[in-house]
Amino acid sequence: RRCRLEPFKKLAATLKERFDAVVRGMVDHRSNAFVEAMNGLLQQAKRAARGFRTSQNFIAIAYLRMSKLKHLPASPFAPAMPQ
Repeated sequence: RRCRLEPFKKLAATLKERFDAVVRGMVDHRSNAFVEAMNGLLQQAKRAARGFRTSQNFIAIAYLRMSKLKHLPASPFAPAMPQ
């Protein structure tokens, strides 16, 4: 808290304010793996949506990728018989 850099002062104040939650997260072995996995899926959707004209197309692709729907029809480009 006595650092000259303002971001570190803010970090110290945040840690002091939320100390119990930080310790509880460490004890419960929580991580941000789920959020990172979602970010990876969004990055794939972003690559797949490249070339489309609007951001609405990106949002549609992202929803389709992240929802993991099982009842969608098979791709017409997939081979009929696996080799």
